[in-house]
Amino acid sequence: MTREEARKKAIELVSQMTTEEKAGQLRYDAPAIERLDIPAYNWWNECLHGVARAGTATVFPQAIGLAAMFDEEFLGEIADAISTEARAKYNAYSDEEDRDIYKGLTMWSPNVNIFRDPRWGRGHETYGEDPFLSGKLGTAFVKGLQGNGDHMKVAACAKHFAVHSGPEALRHSFDARCSKKDMFETYLPAFETLVKDAKVEAVMGAYNRVDGEPACAQKFLMEDILRGEWGFEGHYVSDCWAIRDFHENHKVTKNSTESAALALNTGCDVNCGCTYEYILDALREGLITEEAIDRSVIRLFTTRFLLGMFEPCEYDSIDYSEVESKEHIKLAKKAARKSVVLLKNDGILPLDSSKLKSIGVIGPNANSRASLIGNYHGTASRYVTVLEGIQKIADKNDIRVHYSDGSHLFKERVENLAFDDDRMSEAVIVAKNSDVVVLVVGLDEGLEGEEGDTGNSYASGDKETLNLPEPQMRMIEAVASVGTPIILVNMTGSAMDMSYAKDNDVFGAILQTWYPGCMGGKAVAEILFGKVSPSGKLPVTFYNSLDELPAFEDYSMKGRTYKYIENKAQYPFGYGLTYAKVEMTKASLADEEKAKAVITSDDVYTGNITVKTSIKNTSKVKTDEVIEIYIKNHDSQFAVRNHSLCGFKRVTLNPGAEKNVEIVIPSKVFMSVNDEGKYIMDGKNYTLYVGVSQPDEVSTSLCGIKPLEININL
Repeated sequence: MTREEARKKAIELVSQMTTEEKAGQLRYDAPAIERLDIPAYNWWNECLHGVARAGTATVFPQAIGLAAMFDEEFLGEIADAISTEARAKYNAYSDEEDRDIYKGLTMWSPNVNIFRDPRWGRGHETYGEDPFLSGKLGTAFVKGLQGNGDHMKVAACAKHFAVHSGPEALRHSFDARCSKKDMFETYLPAFETLVKDAKVEAVMGAYNRVDGEPACAQKFLMEDILRGEWGFEGHYVSDCWAIRDFHENHKVTKNSTESAALALNTGCDVNCGCTYEYILDALREGLITEEAIDRSVIRLFTTRFLLGMFEPCEYDSIDYSEVESKEHIKLAKKAARKSVVLLKNDGILPLDSSKLKSIGVIGPNANSRASLIGNYHGTASRYVTVLEGIQKIADKNDIRVHYSDGSHLFKERVENLAFDDDRMSEAVIVAKNSDVVVLVVGLDEGLEGEEGDTGNSYASGDKETLNLPEPQMRMIEAVASVGTPIILVNMTGSAMDMSYAKDNDVFGAILQTWYPGCMGGKAVAEILFGKVSPSGKLPVTFYNSLDELPAFEDYSMKGRTYKYIENKAQYPFGYGLTYAKVEMTKASLADEEKAKAVITSDDVYTGNITVKTSIKNTSKVKTDEVIEIYIKNHDSQFAVRNHSLCGFKRVTLNPGAEKNVEIVIPSKVFMSVNDEGKYIMDGKNYTLYVGVSQPDEVSTSLCGIKPLEININL
């Protein structure tokens, strides 16, 4: 069904509704209209990394872990599996006439906000700090969700439009101010890609204001850019109870009636919250017209017709047996394997089971299910923790596993602070009685997450520091003092300060595992024992100190992310080791003259060029590796301070194998964004860096591979 066909059907159906009935359809919990055979529908559902909050579902790694895979194709497969489970649940619940929250087909995912500051508690919901990576991965996820059938499989939603990434504690009253350059260079590109390339069906506004106007009624962003310049045709939804903030916190309106009118008139079609209960009051007071109501209701029913809700649909036959199927669980484990980033390895990994008699597994996240799941998660019927994953392999190899949780996750969870270190002695004893220690530390969604998330029974939020909580740091230092070799496994959704382990020789290896999903512990254990090579890459920069960054409330990109960082990173964006050794053997433009012609033509904004490269595995270890391409504009005053990711491709390399790879790069990356937010072509000399990391000094020294250079002189 085309959008035009769906819209015609929507117009016809809406024309039969009374004004009161139409107003009711603007609520997220839209009531039934029985005389028109329209069932009740709840628009609120989530599928950030699996169908969330509606019972059993496959729990994939958190979004930041999915980003660490640097794998568009595989992320699309995961999204397809998620949408299959969503359809299976919708079909089964509909058969039971259960149309409650979290049981519909409008999925409020993905989150393509830019993870600009490591303090942001919701950063692990995103695909990291780079707009190019976020746009590519977000597009793959949206296409996988929405499918390519006659109807949409589910409707995806790009959120939170658009300048939104903390602070959580201030989000209901905060005004995010940013330059036009930062807006169009950093905060908008991923949304533009999802709208134009992925045809995302919905966009969600944010809580905060953007340059003085509430994001859910931001005329420039919603009217001029989203629906005007980009041609967005889907529906717009408010974040939950964000419209209430208009009068209660932002103080841009006087009451609920004015807030409802402002949001509707600016193009917010469905209200997650209760403020649109005042729509009829706004109509009676002349603040809105019935045409404005019709416009939004028609958009919403266009989406419902596209989803096949009122006629036979090819997805009606998807059975409940698809929920958490064996195939989907295998995908979750494969994703966890691909997401783990090896930050340090002095040769201790992979572990040789034939040389080990005992392993100490220590740390509050070693046997924690909470550290597997992140936030916005479903409920798995089975979880495998890191401890359980290690035990399974150890049992097969007659290796004794000693365990201690070592410390509390953080001191606020300890009722009697006098017993804060009550488990430290056991951790030390375990370390003394082990050949090697796997120290599993980090956070969970209770320490980094969403302010007042209605899905939680507690209010979580941003980090105040890059350090691990005090109880864990004291435990880490105590275990390190024993001298037993340590492998540090950090389970967090964001960058932390890893300097203690990075600079201390007793720590032979560091793994960043994010929140790796239901099979995360199994995947981590398989990596530790060399069943598979780690191959993830960092989608965020690990900084040495927060002192290097601007204030959290400052939305300027100066000093932020790998593009504008002014100091050396602790661990750089795009970095990650494997157990293999690879080398880049050659790199060139597929057709240099054609490439230059595209770059210098009027097609530079929409054209593409192709880079040809070769990569060789010179070791005896099979591995995946990610080829990364960065561009440096040597001339423009408006170019980013360092360089920008402009292409990537994950490849699988057998021992001794060499692969020729072609990577398509959008020619738009040769343009710069000026102070007015306009893309301009003002460079003559460029370098493309083709490697397995950034071309910066820290990356090349850590991974030992210098990217090849392609110089382009126009």
